[in-house]
Amino acid sequence: MTDNSEIETLNVICKQAKVAGKLSGENINELYELFGQRFTKALDTLKDNRVKKYVFKPSSRVVWIVVGRERDYLIMPEAEFCTCDDFYFRVLDKKVHMCYHLFAQKIAQNLGWFESIDANDENYGMLMNEWKKATP
Repeated sequence: MTDNSEIETLNVICKQAKVAGKLSGENINELYELFGQRFTKALDTLKDNRVKKYVFKPSSRVVWIVVGRERDYLIMPEAEFCTCDDFYFRVLDKKVHMCYHLFAQKIAQNLGWFESIDANDENYGMLMNEWKKATP
C-alpha cells in the first residue's frame, strides 16, 4: 500500500523538476525506488507524448487525457481521478495511491511535457461522453 509520504516525495520532486526544467538522474532513481513499474510506465507515456491537455474555447475549460493502450483515459488532477481499470480496482481499494496515468499527467503538467490541443466548446459534450465510457 502506498502511504502519503510517497506522494509528498513525488510532489517535492515535481517542484524540484519544475524549477530545473527536467527530472534529474537522482529524481528518476528515487521515483523508481518508490513507485517501480508505475513510474516506468508513466515515463514511457511521457516519452511517447501520450499526455494531452485539451483547452476548450471560448470557455477555457481544461480536460486532461492520457492516451492508453486500450483507449483514452480522462484525468481529473485536482480530484486525483482517472477512468482506467487500475484506478477502479487498485486505487479505490487503496492498494496503490495512483495509477500510472495520473502519475504521468502530474509530471507532464509540472514539466510542460504534454501536447496542448485547442478544441471548440461545441465538441465538449461529445468528447466528454467518449472519454467517460467505461469500455473501449
